[in-house]
Amino acid sequence: MVSNVFYKTRYHIGKSVKEFLTGYFTEYETPKLVVINNPKYATLLRIIQIMILLYSVIYLLIYEKGYQKQDTAPIFAVTLKVKGIGYVQTTENKTIIIDVADYIIPASENNAIFIMTSFIQTDQTRSICAESKKVRGAKCKDDSDCFNKTFTPYMNGRWTGRCLLPPDTNVANETTNVTKTPTGLCEYAGWCPPEDDEIPTLLVQGVFGFTIFMKNFIEFPEFDVKHKNMVDNLKPCIFHPKTNKDCPIFSIDYIMNEAEKNITERDLMLRHGGVIRMKADWDCNLDRDLKLCKPKYSFARLDVPFHEKPFSAGFNFRFSNFWKYNQTDFRVLTKAFGLRFIVSISGKAGKFDFITFTLNIGSLVGIFGLATFICDIVILHLSKKANAYRNHVFETVHLKTRLNTAFNDVRAHFQDKNELDPSSLSNNKTELSNDKTKLSSDKKELSNGIIHTITQPSPRKTIAIRPLILMQPDL
Repeated sequence: MVSNVFYKTRYHIGKSVKEFLTGYFTEYETPKLVVINNPKYATLLRIIQIMILLYSVIYLLIYEKGYQKQDTAPIFAVTLKVKGIGYVQTTENKTIIIDVADYIIPASENNAIFIMTSFIQTDQTRSICAESKKVRGAKCKDDSDCFNKTFTPYMNGRWTGRCLLPPDTNVANETTNVTKTPTGLCEYAGWCPPEDDEIPTLLVQGVFGFTIFMKNFIEFPEFDVKHKNMVDNLKPCIFHPKTNKDCPIFSIDYIMNEAEKNITERDLMLRHGGVIRMKADWDCNLDRDLKLCKPKYSFARLDVPFHEKPFSAGFNFRFSNFWKYNQTDFRVLTKAFGLRFIVSISGKAGKFDFITFTLNIGSLVGIFGLATFICDIVILHLSKKANAYRNHVFETVHLKTRLNTAFNDVRAHFQDKNELDPSSLSNNKTELSNDKTKLSSDKKELSNGIIHTITQPSPRKTIAIRPLILMQPDL
């Protein structure tokens, strides 16, 4: 009997697996569709679908060029060339003419250029002299005030430990000394005399007339396309945003007006320096002629405005020119103020690509289903008849599989195994035959769908009889 039960169990499992595999490869399933006749919800669905359709077609496909493959990592190179003649009016009422070699410092940079607009020059000799009175701790009354002092970045050289006290003049105050305890300045060894950067700067005149020629070469490696910002028949010109926007030559006046609108700030930038960004932005549609691809230029100020009173205003640095005469070292120390132009290049290029186009179309189809999702939320959760709609949309079915039935039969068999013996089995056969009449009498009730549990005279075994209910669809 045990072998028969296991055989039936294996048979049921094998049959279930076979039916599953057969249905998996031979049956096609579709979702259940429920049609709701309601003009309000239908109108809501169409409005959302039209909005999504317009957004997808107009913005994503046309404006953002969703049908193109994009290259947003171009390779570029920039060279800058400045032209213009300036002049400086000195305190001695002399005019000094300066050209590109004088005000472009250094002569070449990567993606940047500096134009000196004002400066302070100091002629110096390598020797010993009095420290600047602006240096903290430089004032002294005797050598002990200058001896063994810790070096600070504000010192102009190495202090010798001597205090310079002229007999007739107070070096610190530059007045006649009439006191018994004169005040002097500590002596240092280095370049003399020290720089005085509080004197008025020498302003370069004519800076607004200078021009910058920006040559930009760009490559889009994804499409193996190279281009430049110069037309083939380029002639001398000056850039203008409306009348001559293809010209890559810009005047300093135009750049300053675009980067800083305040006239006072522009004048301070010429005197104390500033930082300006020059940007060229490429947006190339390679489905058209390459000559139609042209950059858009923009200019912006990067340093902090002077009216905000920053800790370090403007832009400046120092450089010097050296020479030697009769074993004596000389130099001209120049503190340069000016405009530093930093070039920034960005860009992208697009070209039609069938794979990219199909992928974006698939994404748009998925977005189009958002309308149904929103309407389902409104109908099934926010409407007044939400419960009724849910009863039609969702159907709950409780199934008892053959596999579960087989496992229950095996479990019942092992529970009764220890209680059954050969003698009890023979007695059960007799009891079952005696109850045959009673089972036939209950046949009528079983046909009506009523489940009966018949208990045998022996309390050791129970038989459950389940009716078969047949349902016919309404015609």
